[in-house]
Amino acid sequence: MERIVLHIDMDAFYASVEQLDQPELRGKPVIVGGSSSRGVVSAASYEARKFGVRSAMPIFQAKKKCPQGIFVPVRMRRYKEMSDRVMEILERYSPIVEQVSIDEAYLDLTGVERLHGSPVQIARRIKEEIRRVTSLSCSVGIAPNKFLAKVASEANKPDGLTIIPSREAAKVAQSLSTGKVPGVGKKTVDRLEKLKAITLGDLLALPEQTLLKSVGRFAHTLREFAEGRDDSPVVPHTDAKSISSEETFEENTNDFEVLRKELLLQAEEVGRRLRSNELKGSTVTLKLRRADFIRITRSTSFSEATDSTKAIYGRALRLLEGVDLSAEFRLIGIAVSGFAATQSRAAQLNLFARENSEHPWREVEKAMDSITEKFGREAIKRGSLIEEE
Repeated sequence: MERIVLHIDMDAFYASVEQLDQPELRGKPVIVGGSSSRGVVSAASYEARKFGVRSAMPIFQAKKKCPQGIFVPVRMRRYKEMSDRVMEILERYSPIVEQVSIDEAYLDLTGVERLHGSPVQIARRIKEEIRRVTSLSCSVGIAPNKFLAKVASEANKPDGLTIIPSREAAKVAQSLSTGKVPGVGKKTVDRLEKLKAITLGDLLALPEQTLLKSVGRFAHTLREFAEGRDDSPVVPHTDAKSISSEETFEENTNDFEVLRKELLLQAEEVGRRLRSNELKGSTVTLKLRRADFIRITRSTSFSEATDSTKAIYGRALRLLEGVDLSAEFRLIGIAVSGFAATQSRAAQLNLFARENSEHPWREVEKAMDSITEKFGREAIKRGSLIEEE
């Protein structure tokens, strides 16, 4: 059976989410990454890219290239929310989905035609469903392997759909400039140019030892790519050993109230993800990173595993209260580990314990999960967080 791989890449994802949430930004050069000159660009809208602004570019350089650009801070929690919606859609079309970043993934479509139609029909349905659910666009590539599927998704952005049939795999690969090959950086491109290898096809004319001497063992991969081959599998998501959430502050702080409120937000995120995955954890870990980048972790364990936001936050808060706050911090987060699936076995009741105080709160938290799933994270908030707005 011929292998069929689909690669999906959301278009200017962070910037597109900002333009979605703030309609006044649509059609304007939006640069995500904040306005601090010491930062870097996390994403740029297509309007900003016309001025040469690119991801990972220093903010000060982006300001020079696009002085009329609108600089906005990173909102990772919001991007993660939209990413989760996209990945849920993809999992309806294949049991083998490999998420490689917050805004891109591979699907192995081999053998799913009887369920969902041809690869092109699946791609169109995915694009339509993502637009309906998120109001965002994506670009899709279909090919006989992961390497060419990614090349295809990049070919007609934004909102593109490109197919590379297996009979054209070698021809397309050999016409590809080395700088367009996934995983090939500028240093490698420079080394190959010295060998007069501008395209992948040029590599096939080089002696194998010459190529090995220039780029090392990566030469074997490049030659396979040049022949249109890539045997790497689409690797589905594996069970995580922990579920975590963290936030980097725009400004370093040791204000206990700021840290406490952020901790509550992280506990809500972790609790929601535990419940949605039907998991409970027995160990809570507080993660802090000081302004000097020294990392601090503190852990505590429950006698019984839990998925309660209230319980997780309570333990994490106690850990925070035991930390020396004389230095400022740039990051705070929570991780929960020691999983037990909530439906894998019945919970053992404690004969001598007080009535379970988590139960009524868990029902409240489940109701909050349903509301945020339907209407978004801003639809409902705890009272202690409202004053932040």
